[in-house]
Amino acid sequence: MSEVNFENLLSTGAHFGHVTRKWHPSYEPFILMEKNGVHIINLEETLSGLKKAQAFLSGIVKKNGEVLFVGTKKQAKDIVQQEADRCGMFYVVERWLGGTLTNFSTIKKSIKRLQLLEKEGSNIYENLTKKEIQKLNRERVKLADQHRGIKDMRRVPDVVVIVDANYESTAVQEALRLEIPVIAIVDTNTDPTIVSHVIPANDDSIRTIQLIISALSDTILSAQVKEADKTEDGGKSEIEIQPVAQSDDEDKKEELKTDDTTEADQGTGDETKGSEEEISVEENLEDSDNDSIDEEVADEPQGDKEEPKEDHKPESD
Repeated sequence: MSEVNFENLLSTGAHFGHVTRKWHPSYEPFILMEKNGVHIINLEETLSGLKKAQAFLSGIVKKNGEVLFVGTKKQAKDIVQQEADRCGMFYVVERWLGGTLTNFSTIKKSIKRLQLLEKEGSNIYENLTKKEIQKLNRERVKLADQHRGIKDMRRVPDVVVIVDANYESTAVQEALRLEIPVIAIVDTNTDPTIVSHVIPANDDSIRTIQLIISALSDTILSAQVKEADKTEDGGKSEIEIQPVAQSDDEDKKEELKTDDTTEADQGTGDETKGSEEEISVEENLEDSDNDSIDEEVADEPQGDKEEPKEDHKPESD
């Protein structure tokens, strides 16, 4: 981020104010001297105002706040659009539409109308004559020019950054009515009391506008990066905690599995042991039956056996 210092402001001509006859009396605290009929702005006040504005803007962006850049004068148009696009914020570089902030509901309806006209294949173009289609195209171009920087803005911004508060007096008044903080580059012809955060500087110098607006956009980008780093760190810590819990659960599951397997092995072992015991008991019973049969056979009396009788033939006389 490029740092804004006294030499940079001096080289861009930020110290030159308007001629003395156009000055605003409330601007006196920011005037250093008068030279050749022109007021010279105190650049020390410019640096302090810029630092306060950067600190305030950083705090708003860290809270996911939205910023609206406003610069419709010729010198500021391109710079404001470029820097707002770079930091991803909203901008108004065409004519400030009355009620852009105070009557934002009507602006939202106009934006919806623009989105309908820009939608490809929309039913609005069906069954129309060539002249009616050209009329709708002219309406689309007009709305696109008016709302090109706020087309995606869904609500009123949290901060408004303005180049030349005197030129954009309508925007300042609307922001004050809604109590929206205003950061503005204020020249010697403007009342600084109506702005919440004053940056006293030459608002007609292109180089000065470029330097200050780019510093503010760099502040927004740095705040967004810090916020993104915080969210990433929080997400990593959550991601790191989850695998630990999963590993613990897996260990428990593995322990349960091992217990189940051991119990199953024990059960199968018991079954095999039981079957072996049953087999051994059956074998013992068979052996005992065989022994009893042999004993019965051995105990039978041999006298019971009938001996063959001899036939005695009669002797012959």
